[in-house]
Order: sequence, then structure tokens, then C-alpha cells
Amino acid sequence: MRYKFICLVAVAMCTVVFGLNVDTRAADITSFTRMFPDLPPVLPPNNASRDLVKKVGEKGGIIDALDRLTDPILSITDPTHSPNNPDNPNMTAGMTFLGQFLDHDITFDPNSLLSTNGNINQTTNVRSPRFDLDSVYGGGPELSPNLYDQSSGFIKLRVESLPGSEEFSRNGAIRFDLPRDPATLTAFLGDRRNDEHVILAQMHVAMLKFHNAVTDLVRADPTHASDSPQEIFTEARRQVRWHYQWIILHEFLPQTIGQERLDNIMQQGLRFYLLKKGSPAQIPIEFSVGAYRFGHSQIRPSYRLNFGRPDRGHNPFFAFLFDDSQDPNDPDPPDLRGGKLAPRRFVDWQTFFNFGDGNFRPNKRIDGKLSSVVLLLPGSRGPAPGLPADGVQSLPSRNLMRHVNFSIPSGQTIARFMGLPVLTPAQLDMLAPFGLEKNTPLWFYILKEAELMESGLRLGPVGARIVGEVFVGLLKADETSYLATQSNWTPVLPSTIAGQFSMRDLLTFAGVVPPL
Repeated sequence: MRYKFICLVAVAMCTVVFGLNVDTRAADITSFTRMFPDLPPVLPPNNASRDLVKKVGEKGGIIDALDRLTDPILSITDPTHSPNNPDNPNMTAGMTFLGQFLDHDITFDPNSLLSTNGNINQTTNVRSPRFDLDSVYGGGPELSPNLYDQSSGFIKLRVESLPGSEEFSRNGAIRFDLPRDPATLTAFLGDRRNDEHVILAQMHVAMLKFHNAVTDLVRADPTHASDSPQEIFTEARRQVRWHYQWIILHEFLPQTIGQERLDNIMQQGLRFYLLKKGSPAQIPIEFSVGAYRFGHSQIRPSYRLNFGRPDRGHNPFFAFLFDDSQDPNDPDPPDLRGGKLAPRRFVDWQTFFNFGDGNFRPNKRIDGKLSSVVLLLPGSRGPAPGLPADGVQSLPSRNLMRHVNFSIPSGQTIARFMGLPVLTPAQLDMLAPFGLEKNTPLWFYILKEAELMESGLRLGPVGARIVGEVFVGLLKADETSYLATQSNWTPVLPSTIAGQFSMRDLLTFAGVVPPL
């Protein structure tokens, strides 16, 4: 009881400091857990170890892709401009950000510091460990009223038109943005991290509009003619969640870990992520701090955010994801950081997912290099929603320091425990100057495993097993998911292929893909 009280206080503090909208019922509060509780840590949890791994991830070091950040267009169109950012022909650029959105739906530890050790039993996860879109719905209309628009008499999610966007959007289409405080531009979100950059913010907008479109469909269904607004909301939310979960199981996971590995987990069951019957699911620290951060390697230096409106003199908007040299107070900086309100800051999804028109761009392969834009994250010099302000600007350094803080086992130790092939010291010789080629932090090990065993096209055996088991385990443990409730269910919303549903279908049905 004392622990739950402490957690409730922690969540309340997060609500104030981070603007989170969370349902603080004690039953929903969890700490983290360990998938491999008996394995030793990769390094002693002390300052010397933190300093060591911080150097591994520093700018200009072995993980830096050393991109030439001179021209965001060339970074996309000329392979020789960023040779350490190879294309993944099996995956589109949008999958990086779908993966980030999924992460923000199931896990958030806002209180742990990089400079101190963490205790998983006292580290609160302020997200529900379920793919239930609490990052979108918050605590529901009663606990998170600022997320909702009930002016029509029905319960919809708030979304705002983007002022002036029709001047920058093909065919004059009006585009949309997150609801924001007009004075501070702070977004009203179930999870403030979803305003970290424009692409993620626009994916959140798509989810808001997806719910609203499903609400309209339910309202028009004669079988729901006598339903109350709350009943229609409940049914719309169920349909949204189930179609979202279908995408996880039938699009994201097959591309990320491989269909045959997913089939094995679905058919043979979980081997390492052991859920306690009758207890709420908990997120393994090896997943949240290690394996699932593989997506950081998929980030490209720059993106084509939208196609512009040439007939009004507005060219396609190409920009680096982050550029810390820019003024943090610029209302419309030339990078894609979030927290800004400007007419051109919207996404044309044809670049990020395959709509059959030839406009999509491929993802980056998973490997041991990270784009230089994430080795100098904004946030230390001024406002940057969701980005660190503690002075450690290198994303790989942050990941590796958390490995030390939470005493996560090495990749080799976990591979041996799983009975899977182990990378050799020769394959990890870039870590020899740090003495980590035989005992490698799990996150970096998983990147190299994907690179060396799968040509960077998907996760390798250790990474795939951890990610696959946690995803499937969370879906099976959630008594409201379609997998637990009605495992033979198939999508019912309009789609390109009947009985299927993809991100392309979701974005189209949400009304966020105007024709080019």
C-alpha cells in the first residue's frame, strides 16, 4: 500500500510537470520488471561505468554516422552524402515513427536521472502497460476533459486546423494540428513526448482524427441509433484500439522481427517474458532501456515533411530532424522539432508509407550507427518538448548510461542464456578500446546483431525474441485486447484489402492524406 501511495504521488507530479493526462487508479500503476533477473550486469553500476559508456556514445565516436549535415535534400536523395545511412528496401520511413508512437503508448519513466542508479521496483511506469492508446485517450473524458470536444453532443477528441496551412498544402487542403494552449503553444496530450517532433505530433493528430472518423461511422450505424454518447464513445474507442492492435500484429511486428519469428511466438508461447497470472503486466527493463531502442538506429538525418504548394511559391519542405544550432525560440525553425505552430509544419504521409504512388521513402537499416542529428539533441539551450534539458545531448550516450544505471546484462550473456548464436569479439572489435567487445551493452549488441545477422533489414535473434515476446505478451495479458477477447476477429473498417488493415488504411480513413 505504501508503494502504491508513493506511485500515486509520482504520477500526480508527472501530471503537473509533464502535462500528462493519466488515470491514477492504483490498479493501473506498475513498476518495471526484469526478464533476466539472475544474470549479472554488463558493468558495475557506478560513475566510472557511466563515464565509460558515455564516451562510447559521444559525438564523433564509433556510433556517430558522421553525416554531412549541409543539405537536407542531398541527405535523402544522394546515397554518397550520408554513406552510413543505408536504405532498408523492406520498410518505409514511417515505421520508425510508428515504433516511437507505440513506445510512448506503453512505457514512460519520467523521474529516473542519468547520473544515479535506478531501482526497477521503485521506478514508476506512468503509461499503462497495454496497447490501449492511453497516450491518446488519457484518463478518458472525465479525468482528462481537456483532450475532448463534446460540443456536438458526442464525445470526440480535440483537434485543431493549422492556420494558413492551405497556402502550403497541395490543392489548398486544410491541415490539422494538436490542440494547444494559445499562449504557450503547449500541446494538450495524453503524453507530452508526442510533440517531440513534427512527424510524431502529426501521427498523434492522425490518431485523434481516426477516433473521430470511427465515431461518425458508429453514429451512422442503425444498430447504434439508440446508444448514448458514452456508449458510442466506448464502441468507437474499442474499434480504434482493435484496428491499431491489428496493425501491430500484422504490419509492425512482421516487418520488425520477421513473420516466422512472430509465428513461433504466437504458436509456441512465451519463453522468457513470464507474466504472473492475476497480476498486472509489467514492462521488462531489458526491453524498455535496451531492446526496444533499436528504432534510434532507423532515424534518418532529414526527411521530406511535405510536398509544398509550388503554385503558391512553396517548395517541398525538406529538413533535418533536429538541428541544435537553431534558435530554440524561432517560431518556425528549419528543423522538425516540435512545440511550434506554423503553416508549413504538417506531414504528407505519402513520403512515409506506401500509397502506391511511388512517393514513399525507405527506412534506414538497423545497424551500429546513429544519424548525427541525434548525437546533439536540442533541449539544453531552450524549450524543446520531450527532449532532454540535463546537458547529455547524445542519444546513444543516454541509452548506454541507463544500461549501467539499471544493471542490465550484456547482450552476450542474454544470448547464451537464450541458447542463441553469440556475436564474437572480432565482430564487435570497434568496442575493444573500451573493453566491451566481449561484454557488450544490450542495446548496442542488438544493433550489431541486426546488422551482421540480418543485413539491418530487421532485428536479429535476441532483439527479435525480446521485442516479440513483450509485444505479444502485453496483448495477451490485456483482457480488453482483440487477441484476448476475440482472437479470430478481423478488421471491419474500410481498407485496401478486405479483412486487413494497415497504416495506409488508418491514415486514409482518418482523412489526413489529401491527394497530391
